[in-house]
Amino acid sequence: MKITESVAHGTLYIKLIGEMDEYSAQSIREKCDDIIEKNTAVSRIIINLADVAFMDSTGIGFLIGRYKKAARLGIPVSVEAPNLAADKILNLSGIYTLIPKAE
Repeated sequence: MKITESVAHGTLYIKLIGEMDEYSAQSIREKCDDIIEKNTAVSRIIINLADVAFMDSTGIGFLIGRYKKAARLGIPVSVEAPNLAADKILNLSGIYTLIPKAE
């Protein structure tokens, strides 16, 4: 899995590319945590899922973990552009009650 980051207008954009599964989860967690820790002055974080080809329950755990980390820093998190399969998993899990979709 590949991760890119950018900051624009006070928003940290984290884009995930590839498959999010148990195999890739640990390295993704560490990289995203480092990115968040380097950007604590942002007003919000948007995690883009447009190029995530596969996501299972590990992805839900990943998102909740980054949400908790950002919440401790007072930074709201939202997800952007999940594909149809990921959106279904996220919707069924109820994660959108914690982490809304970006408009």
